[in-house]
Amino acid sequence: MKYKNGRFNIENVSVEKIAKKFGTPCYVYSCQNISNNIYNFKKNFKDINPLICFSVKSNSNSKILNLIGKFGLGADVVSKGELMVALKAKIKPEKIVFSGVGKTVNELQFAINKKILLINAESESEIIEIEKIAKKNKNKVNIGLRFNPDTDANTLKSISTGKKENKFGLTKKKFLKILKKYKNSKFVNIICLSVHIGSQITSHIPYKNMLNVVNKIIHQSKYKFKYIDLGGGMGIQYENNSNKLNYSKYNKLIKSFLKKNKSKIIFEPGRSIVGNAGYLISKIIYIKETNSKNFIILDAAMNDLIRPALYGAKHRIIPSKINRKKVNKIHEFVGPICETTDKFLTINDFQKINQKDLMIICDVGAYGMVLSSNYNLRPKPSEILVNKSSIRIITKRQKLNNII
Repeated sequence: MKYKNGRFNIENVSVEKIAKKFGTPCYVYSCQNISNNIYNFKKNFKDINPLICFSVKSNSNSKILNLIGKFGLGADVVSKGELMVALKAKIKPEKIVFSGVGKTVNELQFAINKKILLINAESESEIIEIEKIAKKNKNKVNIGLRFNPDTDANTLKSISTGKKENKFGLTKKKFLKILKKYKNSKFVNIICLSVHIGSQITSHIPYKNMLNVVNKIIHQSKYKFKYIDLGGGMGIQYENNSNKLNYSKYNKLIKSFLKKNKSKIIFEPGRSIVGNAGYLISKIIYIKETNSKNFIILDAAMNDLIRPALYGAKHRIIPSKINRKKVNKIHEFVGPICETTDKFLTINDFQKINQKDLMIICDVGAYGMVLSSNYNLRPKPSEILVNKSSIRIITKRQKLNNII
């Protein structure tokens, strides 16, 4: 993704061309970025040959999932809807894992009928429901047990999932108790130990701590797990000077872990596959000047991209065309929604920009469109997929009449 003759291009297509054809705001994804991310992920973990199950909650567009599935990836789902869209995208059931703390009986029944690889159970109550369904169907269901390793991922508090105060997984005591109770069950087959400590992790140290705890509980349980599901959470670089996870260091840790535990590794990456492949194109509605700052009011809002309002996340914002003139003043990029938190980024100095100019919010391929809403009764934006010079609409813009 680069500027060509001063105009920003996504692959071989200018942002201005996309905006003119499809309007704003709109999400645009790069096939090249997605394929590069998958290639790099596979290359870095080639030694351990993991089963890679893409986290559907990060981006559930069926066309994106179909593209990812063509690279041989499976899916990690957390609802019946996500399972349905993964199957629609032609992802093989034997490469799908079902996670989440609150699967309903209807969801469990559906997953069992589709014969997916495994269901990661997070409580004994869930296992009891799975056993009831399996007994009624006269079959045996593959499950994993999600273990809470009480490990700090050193990430945003809102997206930390592996500490003892979080709702996810089983405590050490409960994990060992359930394993002992159900290891000879006629209706559930415990084949996996699952962990996931959080999202947007940019250091290998939390993973090192997690693996140490997992190694200890496997040794204590004396149980042979066919799979170890290490979850996802691999962080990407949102800001130019920010860190991203060193895959090489993480790979070495896992190789050392596997010398003691002969299991197949499952990964559940989402952000690291699609995060930097997505762009939100927006138009400046107004520029509101005050003594202290300039408010750059965009036609994109927190209903289109809620991460900054929800997590305080920061996404780079760049202009569609380069202007060498600089304005030495604070620029606050905001949306039109009636909430003070409807703002994206504050930048001290920025190039000269004008009303109706196009702005690009970067790295929104994960947890962007999936978290969008109709707040303020605003239609959800369209989604566009770019492959070299071709442009394909993969989700049409909502129409107000259809919402109302």
